[in-house]
Formats: sequence, C-alpha cells, structure tokens
Amino acid sequence: MRAVLVAAGRVGETTRFPSVLLVEPPKAEVRGYREGAVFSRRAQAVVLDVATGVASEAVVDLVVGELLSWRDLAAGEGQPAVLFEEYDRSADLVRADERWQAALRRRGIEDFSLAFVAPLSPGFFDYPEEKGRRVLRALTFLRDFEEDSPWAHPVEGLLAKVDLITGEVISVDDSGNVPVPAEHGNFDAAHVGPARTTLKPIEITQPEGVSYTVDGNEVTWEGWRFRVGFNAREGLTLHRIEFDGDSVAHRVSMAEMVVPYGDPAPWRYWISYFDAGEYLLGKNANSLKLGCDCLGVIHYFDAVVADDHANAVTIPQAVCMHEEDYGILWKHTNILTGATEVRRSRRLVVSFFATIGNYDYGFFWYFYLDGTIQLEAKATGIVFCGSAEPGTTSPYAAEIAPGLMAPVHQHLFCARLDMEVAGERNTVDEVDVVGIPTGPDNPYGNAFTTTTTTLASESGAQRVADATKARTWVIRNDDNTNRLGKPRAYQLMPHTGPTLLAQPDSTVAARAAFATKHLWVTQHDEAENYPAGDYPNQHPGQSGLPTWTKADRDLENQDLVLWHVFGPTHVPRPEDWPVMPVDFSGFTLRPHGFRDRNPALDLPDGAKSCSHCPPGQCHCGH
Repeated sequence: MRAVLVAAGRVGETTRFPSVLLVEPPKAEVRGYREGAVFSRRAQAVVLDVATGVASEAVVDLVVGELLSWRDLAAGEGQPAVLFEEYDRSADLVRADERWQAALRRRGIEDFSLAFVAPLSPGFFDYPEEKGRRVLRALTFLRDFEEDSPWAHPVEGLLAKVDLITGEVISVDDSGNVPVPAEHGNFDAAHVGPARTTLKPIEITQPEGVSYTVDGNEVTWEGWRFRVGFNAREGLTLHRIEFDGDSVAHRVSMAEMVVPYGDPAPWRYWISYFDAGEYLLGKNANSLKLGCDCLGVIHYFDAVVADDHANAVTIPQAVCMHEEDYGILWKHTNILTGATEVRRSRRLVVSFFATIGNYDYGFFWYFYLDGTIQLEAKATGIVFCGSAEPGTTSPYAAEIAPGLMAPVHQHLFCARLDMEVAGERNTVDEVDVVGIPTGPDNPYGNAFTTTTTTLASESGAQRVADATKARTWVIRNDDNTNRLGKPRAYQLMPHTGPTLLAQPDSTVAARAAFATKHLWVTQHDEAENYPAGDYPNQHPGQSGLPTWTKADRDLENQDLVLWHVFGPTHVPRPEDWPVMPVDFSGFTLRPHGFRDRNPALDLPDGAKSCSHCPPGQCHCGH
C-alpha cells in the first residue's frame, strides 16, 4: 500500500496514515470462490497531511500495485481517526503553554514533569473556533512518581483545547478550585500487599490435544467452520460461519462503540468516545499472555496493522482461541427407572482485548455444541474520574474514594451481523410473548402466546428490546425449510439494557444515532460498514444508519445485515476502584428450527469414561 502511494507521488514528509484497512472482496466473489482461484485484494488508506490538515481516501489494488482512486474528504465529513503520534504531540503542546503552567502553579504544583495530559476526542458542538480544525481536548492528571496511576489524581476544572495542525493551544480553561485527591490508585502487588494463599491451583489440561483444527485462518470444530480475520478498526472479525455444513453468517464483527458521559460539567459534557471509529480498536489490541489473558491449551493468531506511516506492525498473539468446559448441556433422570443421561457442554472461545486510555475491552465470541453463538463484551480497567471536596454528593457522579468522583456513563456496543441463515435470502421477524385478555379465548385468564411482526422495510426495522415481552428477533429463510415445513432460522436474543440516555436534541444523539435503538436491519450494501459512518471524529451527526435507512429498502427475502446495540450503563461504585472488575454484556444467537432436533444428542456420555467414580455412577462433574 505505502509503496504504491509513494510511487504515485502521494506521500511526503508530512503524510500520515490514520488508518489502513483491507477492502474485503464483494460477497458474490467470496461465495463463488473455488480453491486456487485468483481473487481481488484491495486496501483503503485514509491519508492525512499533518502540515495542511487535508485528509484523503485512497484505494489501492494490491495485486497489480495500482492506485485505483483518490479523493479528498469534504468539509463537514468528519476527521480521520486519531494518530498515535498526536497523543504525545498535543500533550507536549499543552505542557508548554504558559496558561496551563499557571493553572498548575495556582494549585501549588511547580514540577510539571509528572503531570499527565490526556488528549481526548472532542465531540462536535459547532463552535466557531473549531470550524475546519482538527482538534483534541485535553484533561490533566497528576502522578506522585513515574509509575503512579494518574487516574487517581484528576485536576478538576482544567481543560485545554489543541489544534493538531497549526500546533496552537486554542484555549485553556481554568475554573476549578477543588483539591487534587491525594490517595493513590495503584493496584500492583507492591501497593496491594501480599497475595492471598487460600486459592488452590486449577489446572486445565487436554492430554489428547484439542478438538479443533486450524488451516491458515480457517477453523473447524465440532460442526463449526469459520475464518478468523482482523483489522485495525474493528479488531477481530469472523467470516463464512457454518454449522453442520450450512451457512449461518457471512461476517460478524464489533463495528462501533460509543462511551457517552452523563455529567454536564464544562470539563466533561463533551465526552463521548467512539472507540472504533475515533481510536481504532484493532490498532490498540493487546498481545495476550498464556496463564493471564488465556487459560488452557491455546492457539494464538497474530494480527498485522499499519502504524501512522503505513508500515506493517505485527501484534503477536492478538487473538486467543481455546476450548473450555461450560457445565451441563442437557440432562434427564427417568423418574420411572432412575436412569440418568447427562452431557456436558463445551464451547470454543475466540477473543481479543483492546486498551483505549483508561478502559480495557475484551470481546469474546463463543461457539457451542448445540449450534449457539454468543458474544460477550467485557469492560474493565480504570473508571474515569473527576474530583470534588470529600463527602460531596452529585446526581451525575458517585464518590468512589475520598474526593474522587466517577461520572455516570454508558458503554454502547454495536455488533454488525451480516447474516446468511441457510442461504442468502433472509427475513427478520420480531417475536413477543404476550398475555391474552380474559374472555372467550382465555376463559380462565391463564393463556399467553407469541405474536410475530415481520420487519418488512428499513423504516420499520428500528426496534427497541422489551424484556417484559421476552422480545427476540428471528432471522428465517423461507427458501429452506426443516422437516416440519417451517423456515430454518436463527434467533437473536438480546440481553436487555438502556439505549442512549442522552436527550434527542443533544449532539451525541446525532453522532451516535445508532445507539438510540437496540436493533436496526438493513439490506446489504458493500459500502455500509460502520453504524456511525466512516468518520465519526468531529462529525456533526446523522451519518451511517440514520442516513442509509432513509432509503427504506425492502427487507423480505433479502441479503440482510443486523446491527445490534447492547452494553452496560455504568453507575460507578466503590468496588470499581482502583481497578474495575469485569462488567459483562452481550447477546446470543441460537438455532430456531435450523436443525430438526437437538444437534448435541450424539455427545459422549462423560460418566462412562470418568476415572473418578464407579462405572456409570459419575457424581463429580467429570
């Protein structure tokens, strides 16, 4: 990619690459691919001139080494993602600013060397001084020593704004008179003290090896087949998912997430991070370690992303895959004979972790023996705090340590589910469980049933989950039926939580409009990949899903993409400090008439092979 653009005269000393992403082959080409055939390979680079601020899109044919297209981003189209080098650049600019130094001196701080300036994406508010500029806002935190956690010592009321192109610190607002919290927030062994000794070792072994096979990036396991992909924006992607030889999904990924804060204070009202579109989840992926991040017999996949100069960077062991026991899958004891049949569940886990500033996010795809797929998002790391006088109460933040205030906020993830349930043509039904009013159809008042509503067009397929009705969404294929003559289908089961809580007239509601619904369904389009649009950074809003769905395309028996929003609404608590235990969220996709009967009937009886108990009398769980 870089070599082609250099040859085309498009790369100079001030050229940077906020993102380089593979342009995946069209679906028709993937579906029709045969082993050994030549297929297209293209990549898109977002190119930024850090001297002028001009941003462009380039598409390169990687097979022939040719620049296919080049276009400059228009005003109002948003800014490219933040470069790694811009974090240090903006922080250095702020630290050198006399107004910022004066603000620290006013608080009695003369040594600036341990001050941590945290540059953050600015949101969008159409301020005149920000028009046409590439901007970061910066908050300040202090450290007592080099390895000290800065998040424990926020400097309240100090906010700087930086123009990344001109190198100007546009403004420094200093309106805080609150003491900086003194208590440390370190959680390493040296500060926590001796580790407990009461936990006995747990060993996970597979003496006969693993049950899966890996061929390049293709994985097969107990009826499942899929390919593992990775890119700088979404991180882990899974492709061509099949169960028992039949297609389930063409491609699934974590396409976007937004973290809006609910504190209206001047130094926090603008916080609404788009961790995929503004910071790039995949580019910030961790290199995982055995025994810490992953436990058991592990297969790792390395990831390759581009740095700010479009040079390839390998992230070793970015994706972890392993099997793990998951308790009972099915069981029954015959009350007439006393005979018991029980089978244990197992799942294949494919996961990665990304660290974005103070938060760490893990995305775990689980594949089960009965055809179920689950995505679990794990949010951990350090909560983002401001400060106040100890004992302060606030409707917008909780005191989690003396003088340390953690604002309420949300983590709203959006999974992109390019479904292909038993074939290319799918339809989505919304299924509710409802009670029937007492009357001729329900004379005793006990009856309830399901109601089904077909989501026939994009305008009617913007839905909110409803736990009171056990609402689910069923993706069916009318062209492919089971032995009962019903369409083969998968069921999307949401784990219900709030959608975006910001007001409809807020700028974050415009920019993160995707997060105002739990479900959107669109007709597939190769150009529609990110629910908040291609450039959410400093974008005024209404890009992505709200724009695409204005076409109100037909959704019956079509090639469909489901966009599912979920995630925790975080009201912090003292137990979240100094490091937050994992907050779990996610959803489940399970077969719904996709198979004619329980697909896990043929699992081996663990009791008959257990060495811990008498034959046929296993009580130990093995």
